[in-house]
Amino acid sequence: MCLQGLMDYPDEIVDYLIKKGVMVIFLFRRNTLRRLVSVLANDHDKKTKQLNGTHKAHVHSQEEAEILARFKPEVDVSSLIPSMRSAEQSMDACLRRFRATRHMILYYEDVIRDDNALSRVQEFLGLPVRRLSSRHVKIHTSPLPDLVDNWEDVRRTLKPTEFARLLDG
Repeated sequence: MCLQGLMDYPDEIVDYLIKKGVMVIFLFRRNTLRRLVSVLANDHDKKTKQLNGTHKAHVHSQEEAEILARFKPEVDVSSLIPSMRSAEQSMDACLRRFRATRHMILYYEDVIRDDNALSRVQEFLGLPVRRLSSRHVKIHTSPLPDLVDNWEDVRRTLKPTEFARLLDG
């Protein structure tokens, strides 16, 4: 949401959220490199519509996930570090701007790996905790080197930076 226009009118939105008592859940990715790969793959599918001429950002079958996962984006290494810094700065700015709201931070990776993540969301929302299930199928399950066409270039670019920690994710 922060990266999808929310920051265009933050003061007005914060005032509205507080006035109406809206609870906000910020869903972020811990690994901004994996986020970038997902964005590039999603952009590719918007253009090519790989699933029967239809664009799907989220899929509900292993077969659809495998089709979408075949595409290996080439990452523009000349803009990689500024792009990753910008994404992290946007998340930080979003949290600073919306710190006065009643909110929680949730990470996509936690939703996938931690069975209690959605229980915490339900508790935050004041809902009875129930076992939730989803038909969502994760598309990019392989290690990063298998997902990026120019992996060696990406690795060389990020290795000497603060983003080297993301190479293993």
